[in-house]
Amino acid sequence: MALALIVRRSASRIAPLAIRAIGSQQSRYHSLIFNGLNQEAAFSLTRGFGRTTFVSGFRQFSSSSDEKLLRVLESEIKCAEESDDQEVVQEAPEGFPFEIHDNPGEQTISLTREFNGETIKVEVHMPSLVTGEQDDDEDDGDDNNEGANASSIPLVVSICKKRVVCLEFGCTAYADEISIDSLSVKDPESSDDKIPYEGPDFADLDENLQRAFHKYLEIRGIKPSTTNFLHEYMINKDSGEYLQWLKNIKQFIEA
Repeated sequence: MALALIVRRSASRIAPLAIRAIGSQQSRYHSLIFNGLNQEAAFSLTRGFGRTTFVSGFRQFSSSSDEKLLRVLESEIKCAEESDDQEVVQEAPEGFPFEIHDNPGEQTISLTREFNGETIKVEVHMPSLVTGEQDDDEDDGDDNNEGANASSIPLVVSICKKRVVCLEFGCTAYADEISIDSLSVKDPESSDDKIPYEGPDFADLDENLQRAFHKYLEIRGIKPSTTNFLHEYMINKDSGEYLQWLKNIKQFIEA
């Protein structure tokens, strides 16, 4: 009986101590978890704040950069609109033998006509403008450089007959002069991966043959009175296309 009483008393003293110890460990565990959650929440908040600040700053920088670009574009558009080149293109002169096909946004125009059973098509490119400045060591009296120092427009002239190959002339039109640079015979039904023989350099042909080909083109409408009008037409087109190009970029930036 005495031994049992001693055991019960010892157990009664130990149990509260064990409970308190377990409770204390649980409190510390809960405290650690709570502190960890607070730290993670604080880190997440800080991280989110940093990301938000970065994104906000980037948007502000991008917006400021776009506004500067828009201001420059608006200034350039105003200059282009006030340019002397922005003139209404005159109608083709009387007797102009070709029909003009001008598609906005393209850097070439095409001319077409029918002549004695032939279909003639001319592709006209943007002009190559020359300011007239020359190097100091050039001889101003050298007539051979006159054509090289003048503004010009490149032309590709195709002359086709039904069920027959086509002649294709590569030309450069100067003021009051047309130079033939190349001449090739092409099959319109030939695949694009085939490279036709383009003949010798046109300048290497016999002079009588060269003059005969120039006359051949002149009869079909490729002559200075035609190309001089095309030169002015393409200058105006170049200015107009540049202005529309600026407006398209401005519209994209504003979108």
